[in-house]
Amino acid sequence: MEMTGERRIPAPRQRVWEALNDPEVLRASIPGCESIEKTGDDSFSARVAVKIGPMSAKFTGKVRLENLDPPNGYTIVGEGQGGAMGFAKGGADVSLREESPTETLLTYAVKAQVGGKMAQLGARLIDSTARQMADQFFDRFARQLTPAEPVAAAAAPAEAPTPAQAAPAEAPQVAGVTPVAGTDTEYLADRERLATSPVTHHGVPPVTGPRPGEVSPPPAEPFDLKPLRLFFAMEPFGLPMQFWIGAVLMVIILALLFLVG
Repeated sequence: MEMTGERRIPAPRQRVWEALNDPEVLRASIPGCESIEKTGDDSFSARVAVKIGPMSAKFTGKVRLENLDPPNGYTIVGEGQGGAMGFAKGGADVSLREESPTETLLTYAVKAQVGGKMAQLGARLIDSTARQMADQFFDRFARQLTPAEPVAAAAAPAEAPTPAQAAPAEAPQVAGVTPVAGTDTEYLADRERLATSPVTHHGVPPVTGPRPGEVSPPPAEPFDLKPLRLFFAMEPFGLPMQFWIGAVLMVIILALLFLVG
């Protein structure tokens, strides 16, 4: 199987070279990669889950870098075992060309050989799967090196409201009543509140209603509870008033029972 291609990476050539040698970047870029470890200055070991048509397997492989020419390129040589599915081995020449200070052209040429059950699937299926995995790899690889887009400019601050908008609308006032904060006059001076509720606040004389000819009802007189409190506080013969009230009620009930019987 042979495959060639190229990709433009939006990053400086030195940055692309470093990423091609970074195990974490490679692990995030290789489709199905479960782990990748650097075993030496120029070697890696990896475990990758692969699915080709109806077959799937996990390959354990070793990769070695040759013909190192930083930051221009290198040659990848590797092989992997997929158990009953078969094996794969081959290599790829990778070169980096600086197109501009912020863009690099990456070209690759792959030669690989497969065997076992995987080889029985046919060259066309294997080629299409390999190209699809290569596209996914370079898409992910380029995405990791793409500079983050600048944050959109903050929205312009809202215009300050005009004095007419900022000032709350004043409630229509009732003639002859001057509202004082914290008192009943706040309520009495509001025509809208007077139109929906009767005025029953204490200590304020009746005022003209919100509509011509209407007069608010006179204020209710407060009920003085002091005499009741004094009455229940009495204790004739040392017994509380509640006892005497209960005794009287009991006598009345017995009298009624006697009369009915």
